[in-house]
Amino acid sequence: MANLETKYLGLNLKNPVVVSSSGLTNSVEKIGKLVDAGAGAVVLKSLFEEQINHEINNSIYKGEGVDYPEAIDYIKGYTRDNEVGDYLNLIKGCKEKYDIPVIASINCFSADEWVDFAQQMEAAGADALELNVFVVNTDKNIESAEYEKLYYEVSKNVAKVVNIPVSIKLGLYFSNLVNVVNKLSVSGTQGVVMFNRFYEPDIDINKMSMTSAEVLSSSADMRRTLRWVAIVSDKVQNVDISASTGIHDGEALIKQLLAGATTAQVCSSIYKNGPKVITEMIEKLGSWMDEKGYDKVSDFRGAMNYGKITEPGMYERAQFMKYFSKYE
Repeated sequence: MANLETKYLGLNLKNPVVVSSSGLTNSVEKIGKLVDAGAGAVVLKSLFEEQINHEINNSIYKGEGVDYPEAIDYIKGYTRDNEVGDYLNLIKGCKEKYDIPVIASINCFSADEWVDFAQQMEAAGADALELNVFVVNTDKNIESAEYEKLYYEVSKNVAKVVNIPVSIKLGLYFSNLVNVVNKLSVSGTQGVVMFNRFYEPDIDINKMSMTSAEVLSSSADMRRTLRWVAIVSDKVQNVDISASTGIHDGEALIKQLLAGATTAQVCSSIYKNGPKVITEMIEKLGSWMDEKGYDKVSDFRGAMNYGKITEPGMYERAQFMKYFSKYE
């Protein structure tokens, strides 16, 4: 029988299926169902500095005595400590109860908060950290390199103060993604998650109002991830890649591993089908490996990445017209 064990960020996983940061991983009880289904690791729901500040402002708005600076300071400190405390208890609870790696997730915009939260999460027992960084580039006078610099600084500053491995969750929107990942790999980052699924705005043309687009991914979204996993895994070999977005079944999991991913993060498919989809993905991977004669995941990981196939141009955008020009 095939051995599905793998290493991600230096951690031992019984299989490459990781449940990504979401409402699925915000309680010990929910995570128990994911563990029972066979998840190799879980990424806890992100601790958002923005959300903490929202709770603080909401408490101040509803509270009394806000004319007194001491009262406001108390509310700020109390709310922040409670929000962070709940998150640290989640880490501790999961580590006490389950034997799979627990990866904490942070989303901040203040430089000092990244470091502070990271240190507290390590002390609580997190096995690794996933840094959730994203900046919407709206200033026409700022070069893209200035935005990218934020990613390098965050990863470097956090990695410098913790002893557990650090990964960073990226968006797709970089002018040279390969270069960005390469720079991250030498700034203390052991892994990258490709890609983050962000809030996307939409317009209701009847109500003439802003709304949000579909939250969950579709299986078609996986193709975009596949391309860049295949390219980056060939070009930057000293960093682990966790494929994310559009991975809805065992076949998609296998494709990402063939492209060079170390693990695959699953979320939307679990929301749609329940934790059993994890079990189904693992079973599909095992049966496929047995069928192909692979003893372990490393035997085929990256076998279909950019550098391994005879026509690497298949992964390049420039090939669109060559392969689809027959459609008119």
